[in-house]
Amino acid sequence: MNLEEIYKLKVISPEQAVMKIKSGNRVVTGHACSEPIDIIAAMIKNKDVYENVEIVHMVPMGKAEYTKIGMEKHFKHNALFVGGSTREGVASGRADFTPCFFYKIPELFIEGYLPVDVAIIQVSHPDEHGYCSFGTNVDYTKTAAQCAKVVIAEVNKKMPRTFGDSFIHISEIDYIVEVDHKIIELSPPKIGDIEKAIGEHCASLIEDDSTLQLGIGAIPDAVLLFLKDKKNLGIHSEMISDGVVELVEAGVITGKSKTLHNRKIVVTFLMGTKRLYDFVDNNPMVEMYSVDYVNDPMIIAKNNKMVCINSAIQVDLMGQVNAETIGLTQFSGTGGQVDFIRGAALAKDGKSIIAMPSTASHGKISRIAPVLDPGAAVTTLRNEVQYVVTEYGIANLKGKTLKDRARALINIAHPDFRPMLIEEWGKRFKCEFITK
Repeated sequence: MNLEEIYKLKVISPEQAVMKIKSGNRVVTGHACSEPIDIIAAMIKNKDVYENVEIVHMVPMGKAEYTKIGMEKHFKHNALFVGGSTREGVASGRADFTPCFFYKIPELFIEGYLPVDVAIIQVSHPDEHGYCSFGTNVDYTKTAAQCAKVVIAEVNKKMPRTFGDSFIHISEIDYIVEVDHKIIELSPPKIGDIEKAIGEHCASLIEDDSTLQLGIGAIPDAVLLFLKDKKNLGIHSEMISDGVVELVEAGVITGKSKTLHNRKIVVTFLMGTKRLYDFVDNNPMVEMYSVDYVNDPMIIAKNNKMVCINSAIQVDLMGQVNAETIGLTQFSGTGGQVDFIRGAALAKDGKSIIAMPSTASHGKISRIAPVLDPGAAVTTLRNEVQYVVTEYGIANLKGKTLKDRARALINIAHPDFRPMLIEEWGKRFKCEFITK
């Protein structure tokens, strides 16, 4: 049989595809903007056939109806990252959360900690050689497909074709569901004056010829606004969004100085709008690899002048970073923050930055706190934190004593909370606070 015949033999409807899932199966799905929308919707409609189906994924962008009240008998979500549509389910106990560094997630599948019964993925239409691209998401999704007993793929002509280690042959797919829906888009965030101030501070730490890792949200996008005078920047990041496209088109991001994957943008997943997806489609400048490569600290460290920028919920006066919980409530996940902070620390002339607004809850809570909230997770250890940035400035904690790092953090806290923090400083260190 030729490739076209093989392809046609695998094509089934979403309703037929979800009948391949059995009670008790562990189902790993693509996440973020590659979420397989039609198959998940069919699975929800078929819920009465299932008991105790475990659904595993990271960033949720859809409705996550399998976490809703009344679904407990049929589904259990095992979150590797918590988002808006899964947060309540995890908090209520209908879903659960597995802590893990992002780059270690493929290992959970490979080594059998989380054996994969069914992988549900979304890929591009096959090329003339029978290869489909994972498009917007290689991350853990490719490994899940390689480890699964059954692979069900949404084949979407609108999925961009990305290069790197981003392909699966149709012979490796058991069932194909043809779809024609738009790829999920992440709208650009609103960037206010606080984010702009933080972005400008962060940009001041970025030198020409640096390679960048940027997270998701208004602050990373704000940083990009202040990089237009930089030269020969590169990208080695777990993800990118639309702002990177503008800097490529402006000639700021060239990758010419990169010491690993020279002249290439290296990522493991994408979250943005159609502008980003059109940019990466068949673009040899962009290479996508599995997260156990992209986020491996030893790989990251091969990039000279590696600069990583991530955010936090809280930083305490010792420099401990909580980036994922509000008290005992799991708000997001570990993600790739620690992967890149450790990689940047190992890189020649590397820098790591934790960037956040000085307050939360409309100014009612200081993000720089005497201690982390009871039950809060320590995402990044105090020994690993270098720069902390708020709209009020930059605190460099590297090489500083506990007194000096606490002082530096108080100096970039919101002025309304500095008296409280200074009082706590005095109680802790038994001496008068002197601003340096």
